[in-house]
Amino acid sequence: MEVNQEKELTTPTVSTANDAVVPPALLRRYHQYLRLERSFSDNTLAAYQRDLGKLLKYFSDERIGFRDVTVDQLQTFVATLMDVGITPRSVARILAGVRSFYKFLSLEREIETDPTELLDSPARGEHLPDVLTIEEIDSLIAACDLSKAEGQRDRAIIETLYSCGLRVSELCNLRLSDLYLDEEFIRVHGKGKKERLVPISHRAIDELNAWFLDREKVSIKPGNEDAVFVSFRRGTALSRITIFHIVKQLAEATGIRTTISPHTFRHSFATHLLEGGANLRAIQDMLGHEDIGTTEIYLHVDRHFLREEILQHHPRNQESV
Repeated sequence: MEVNQEKELTTPTVSTANDAVVPPALLRRYHQYLRLERSFSDNTLAAYQRDLGKLLKYFSDERIGFRDVTVDQLQTFVATLMDVGITPRSVARILAGVRSFYKFLSLEREIETDPTELLDSPARGEHLPDVLTIEEIDSLIAACDLSKAEGQRDRAIIETLYSCGLRVSELCNLRLSDLYLDEEFIRVHGKGKKERLVPISHRAIDELNAWFLDREKVSIKPGNEDAVFVSFRRGTALSRITIFHIVKQLAEATGIRTTISPHTFRHSFATHLLEGGANLRAIQDMLGHEDIGTTEIYLHVDRHFLREEILQHHPRNQESV
C-alpha cells in the first residue's frame, strides 16, 4: 500500500493517451512544482492532477496542442463540463487546476502568453439557466439548411434535444435499438449508467424518420451501425464537441444573442413543462435527476417567469391612459 502511495506522489496521474499531448518530463516538472514550490498536500496534489487529466483528455480528443489552445477552446471545454452535469463549484475548482498548469508553463517559459488570463469561471451562486422561447427553438430548427447533406440530421438533433430534454452525452450515445417510435418513447442511458424511458413527441419522431432516409446514404464504419446520429464525413457517431459546434452555428445564423449550448434545450424543455403545469416529480424522472433538489431550480425559473408576467400584465402596473 505504501509503495502505491509513493508512486502516486512522484508520478503524474495522467493516462498514456495524454502523454502524447504533454511530454511526460514536463508533467513531472509540474508535479514537482506543485509539491515543492506550492507545498500542496497529497490530497490537493492528487485533485489538481485529476483535474488536469480532464483537460488533457479534451486536448487529446480534439487534437489540440496544449501550447496552441485558445480562450474560445477553453470556454468550450468549460461548456462540456457543465453539459455533463458538473456543478459550477466543481468547474471552478477544475479551472483552478487549469490556471495553475498554465501559470507553471508561463513561469517555465514554455508558452509566451497565458490563455487562461481571460478565462471566466462559472458563477457559483444560484443561477437561473438561460431558456429559449418556443419561437426561438423553431427558428433554430428552421435555420438548418436542408440543401446540405447534414441539414435534416441537424433538425432531428435540435428537436430531439428539446423534445426529450437530453444531455448532450445522452444524445451522442443514443442508439437505434433505444428507439421505440411506434410506442412514442426512447430509452436513455444517463449518468452512472442509469437507464430511463422518456416520451418523444410526434414532431421529433417525424424529424428522426426524415433523417433516417438520409442516414441510409452514409458509409458507416464498423462499430457505429447502431448510432442514431453519425458524421457524413467520418461515418462515426457524432461527438459532443460537434453538437456544440452545430448549436453555435445555428445560433449565429438566427441572430440569437443569448449564449446557448446543447444544455440550453434541456433547460428549456424542463421550464416549458413546468410552465405548462407538469408535476415536478414527473420532470425529475424525465430529466434523470437522482435528487429532486436538482430539479427544483426550475421552480425558481418558473417564479421568475410568473414575476415578469405579473409586472407586465397586472393592471396596477399599467400606465394610466
